Amino acid sequence: MKGGIGGSLTAKRRWKGFVIAVLGLVLLSLLVPLVFLLGLHNGFHSSGFSTAQQSSSASGVRVYSRHSTAKNVSQSEGDESRHMDDLMRRLEPTFSKDIRENFVGEAENKTAGSPLLDGLPKERSRANSTGAAAMHAATENIKGIDGSPMLDGLPEKRSRANSTSVAATHAATENIKGIDEGEKLCELKFGSYCLWRRNHKEKVNDFIVRKMKDLLYVARAYYPSIAKLPALDKLSQEMKQNIQEFERVLSVTTIDKDLPPLIDQKLTKMEAVIAQAKACRVDCSNVDKKFRQLVDLTEDEATFHMRQSAFLYQLAVQTMPKSHHCLSMRLTVEYFRDPSPDIDQSLAERHLNPDLHHIVIFSNNVLASSAVINSTVMHAKESESQVFHVVTDRQNYFAMKLWFSRNKYMEATVEVLNIEDVKLDNNKASTSIHLSLPDEYRVSFHKVDRPSTTEYLSVFSHSHYLLPEIFRSLKKVVVLDDDVIVQRDLSDLWGIYMDGKVNGAVQSCSVRLVQLRKLFGNKRVDETSCAWMSGLNVVDLVRWREQDISGRYLKLVKEMNSEEAVTLRASLLTFQGEVYALDDKWVLSGLGHKYGVDSETVKNARVLHFNGKMKPWLELGIHDYTVFWRKFVDPENQFLSDCNIN
Repeated sequence: MKGGIGGSLTAKRRWKGFVIAVLGLVLLSLLVPLVFLLGLHNGFHSSGFSTAQQSSSASGVRVYSRHSTAKNVSQSEGDESRHMDDLMRRLEPTFSKDIRENFVGEAENKTAGSPLLDGLPKERSRANSTGAAAMHAATENIKGIDGSPMLDGLPEKRSRANSTSVAATHAATENIKGIDEGEKLCELKFGSYCLWRRNHKEKVNDFIVRKMKDLLYVARAYYPSIAKLPALDKLSQEMKQNIQEFERVLSVTTIDKDLPPLIDQKLTKMEAVIAQAKACRVDCSNVDKKFRQLVDLTEDEATFHMRQSAFLYQLAVQTMPKSHHCLSMRLTVEYFRDPSPDIDQSLAERHLNPDLHHIVIFSNNVLASSAVINSTVMHAKESESQVFHVVTDRQNYFAMKLWFSRNKYMEATVEVLNIEDVKLDNNKASTSIHLSLPDEYRVSFHKVDRPSTTEYLSVFSHSHYLLPEIFRSLKKVVVLDDDVIVQRDLSDLWGIYMDGKVNGAVQSCSVRLVQLRKLFGNKRVDETSCAWMSGLNVVDLVRWREQDISGRYLKLVKEMNSEEAVTLRASLLTFQGEVYALDDKWVLSGLGHKYGVDSETVKNARVLHFNGKMKPWLELGIHDYTVFWRKFVDPENQFLSDCNIN
């Protein structure tokens, strides 16, 4: 009996322990999701897409270039933004001409801080149309004391946001202003992308879609408070069904014409449900908190999509189009099938004759360099006196050789050189040489009491400082970038008396060296000197060798520890006092980023310079100007037809 009783008690204890363990597991399974939801609720604003902000230095100078690290960009908290930042950091150094600079003039010490995403007002016409309160928050974000952006202070600003959409709409109407200045701020951060987006903005009929987003925004804000009240279970279920239905429709629809039938009935039903919810007694603080969470999420999502769009734009304008890559590959293959004949001795003598007009082009683009040469010879009075030297790299050398051997340019002579085959003095430079194209910098001045200005400067690359080594027998050359088109005879350039200067260039006095002196550190700069532009340059090689310009440049590059804008800094300092200012009528610049230049002005210019992101051979090029480039490309060429280059 004792043994039986003892066994029974032991079994009961085991059973009781098992029950307690099961109850503990059940309780834990309920608590874990609850804790997760509470944690997600408290950190909701940071779980979406985060905003990348630029840190401004104490000096007020902010530099963004393909050589810069990401230390000036705040780390994203969301996985999506972190992924985008990583992509931009990895891909940005490969961009060939993506040097973007933001400077603040020395005379204007009151800067507006880091440039903010002020392209958002237009982007938010869709992304932020999910509620009037979101528009209010966006407006507060744009505003700031003395022009300072308020990206870091959103919670403080939002504490004043009204909890009702009607009051928020009124606040947004009162506060929206300065759109033009907003576009300038957008250009500070994203450059010509903002100009391109503004000029290609499509008008879409999405009034009903935006209305649906507004209603969905309000329903989401009220639903958590309604769901907590057992007496409103029927209303909660109805609101949930409407929210799910709207989410399903909006997931596949962006414009009104794609909306499903009977959408008016769905709108009426949602409006009725929201009216019932507003009539209920709910905790206003909870609704307000939910509104702010949705504002955070919507705003961060709009910011993310803005940055993503800018990144894709940068990728599109700075990579070779597929058709151009096809052309280079086909020409290379054809070269090895049928190698071009060796150059005859008479042409070789022309290449070295200093009495002829020598024009140098650094390029890795077959079609672009061909258009430059074609436009030059077509407007030359005596094309037989012109000798073109196309300096390229090993990858494009054979394609260039075949192209220029099979295409004739009136009486001019074209020589193709592989820069990697250039023999240098051992005591002057490293033996490893790579082609580098003219570098383009975006220089932006953001001033509080004046409109913001942005200029695109193109300067010599490292390869240009090999000119005396590559052309040792020549005395004077004209250097053309591969993104120019010549519309007048250039022979007058060889007769210009340069007064002992080395570089004849068009100056851009909207950017003076004194304005950039923070960039030069303790280097002395002339307060009257202007920045100069590459594109069309007359180079006195004799004077260059006497002044040892290449040695001066290499010394400056070696002294500059920072990799940010090293080409711009070294080039401007190297040629300080050595630039002969050409007449501004020689070159019309900015056709790769400026919209609205009069067609007659473009037609009458001597040389067109497509400096900027939107090159004329790209689909993103500005159509009003690309017609002046395309007429120097033969559309009937078999290679162009095979590669679908239109």
